[in-house]
Amino acid sequence: MRAGPGFLARLAGVLVLCAAAAARAAFPFAEATIDDLQARMAAGTLTAHELTEAYLRRIAEIDKSGPELNAVIELNPEALSIADRLDAERRAGRVRGPLHGIPVLIKDNIATADGMQTTAGSLALVGTRPAADAAVVARLRDAGVVILGKTNMTEWAGFRSYDSTGGWSGRGGQTRNPYVLDRDPDGSSSGSAVAVSANMCEFAIGTETDGSIVDPSSICGIVGVKPTVGLVSRTGLIPLSASQDTAGPLTRTVRDAAIVLGVLAGPDPSDPVTLQRPRFRRHGYTWALAPGALAGARIGVIRDEPVLDPRMTRILDRAVAELRDAGAVVVDPLRIPSAERIGPQEGVVLFHEFKSGVDGWLASLGPGAPAHSLAQVIAFNDSHKRQEMHYFGQDQLVEADAMGPLTDKAYLDALALSRRLARTEGIDAAMDRDNLDALVAITCGPAWVIDHVDGDNGMGGSSTLAAVAGYPSITVPAAHFFGLPVGVSFFGRAWSEASLLGLAADFESRTHARREPQFLPTIAVH
Repeated sequence: MRAGPGFLARLAGVLVLCAAAAARAAFPFAEATIDDLQARMAAGTLTAHELTEAYLRRIAEIDKSGPELNAVIELNPEALSIADRLDAERRAGRVRGPLHGIPVLIKDNIATADGMQTTAGSLALVGTRPAADAAVVARLRDAGVVILGKTNMTEWAGFRSYDSTGGWSGRGGQTRNPYVLDRDPDGSSSGSAVAVSANMCEFAIGTETDGSIVDPSSICGIVGVKPTVGLVSRTGLIPLSASQDTAGPLTRTVRDAAIVLGVLAGPDPSDPVTLQRPRFRRHGYTWALAPGALAGARIGVIRDEPVLDPRMTRILDRAVAELRDAGAVVVDPLRIPSAERIGPQEGVVLFHEFKSGVDGWLASLGPGAPAHSLAQVIAFNDSHKRQEMHYFGQDQLVEADAMGPLTDKAYLDALALSRRLARTEGIDAAMDRDNLDALVAITCGPAWVIDHVDGDNGMGGSSTLAAVAGYPSITVPAAHFFGLPVGVSFFGRAWSEASLLGLAADFESRTHARREPQFLPTIAVH
């Protein structure tokens, strides 16, 4: 008797589940925190070499085989030798700080001056090896991390086509959601979010222009921090937007995010916007994580961004109830009318800044680089359509290449208007009017089925207001919907990371909504 396709599909699903269960059972550092790992290393029961080996084995078991998450685009051939050097330092009595010996994965649009490439997921940039580390990478190396490798991403940070699919790149292929494998991980820091959620590293670094840290973090059930633009240097990041780009941490706990952000933050003369950061009296951010931060805090609830499905409204209602139970004073609902006018202005800004930024970054690579301009990238894609444009085109790249310089009046007017709508008439006005400490919204809806025909089709998200303002936002797991994570975002004024981390940590301690992913093949919805 021949087995039918339904039986074979169910059998394949069972095999995936068995492999995933074996991988989870065998991994000794599942859901470990930075503090956990440091305590073991300080006690002499764990070395950086052993920890690095364990994560590399984990990547082999569930990223390249088993459920095949495909979150890691390249491994660092120097990872174990770096771990050995850091172990030698520890034995000699030198511990650089809380990240000493901790393995990390880096998004593929962040430069590393080592044996790995930096390509933004594009085949046009294969072979690109920058001469210097990005500033965030240099700070991490100084802090003693072990760089395990690079993560896959939505190609060109999702700025290639209006029909792009989250987590897909020409170089890396399709990254899959660790909760349900036929679901989208969202973009563009998709590989970073999946890797953290699936315990393939202790933390990861992503980048965001508008939603690229917080959205995949929400969809993958982890914590993601998009800092104020200027808190973390952008030097060495393949640019999308000079006014909105930033790097930030993706972690499984708010405390881990606070530790990592304290290492990433700092001035960089090569990125003048970082010199605008005000002086803070206290170093780092872990001091802000005191219990009870929500008690007495005034929080406004945004319900019209994104426009919520009634089922997401119920999740937000439960989150608001948690805030009230914690003693917060809640203003609900809070409307920000200017938000409705931001989208078209943001588009003008991003297309101009992408053209200028990418041309400048590629030109800086020197004569040996595979591409030196956006026009050359477009030409490469046209001549490699089978590999690069099998699923979607490059209409956004073409549109951006037609833009004028950053002295154009259309660009300058759009930049000024979008900032006024998001800042003066947006977040600042709302917080002043109701004397608020933070705003809260659903980050985005649950993951949708991967669709290479029609592209992404999610419920939208709440990231744009903070992204265009250049203000901070933090997403924290809040609930699950048919097994798929949904997060809520805390955002507020410029440089308010400490306050937001404290509020988010208190919310996290009350909800405990983070669940380890189960690598389900699909969802059976009856």
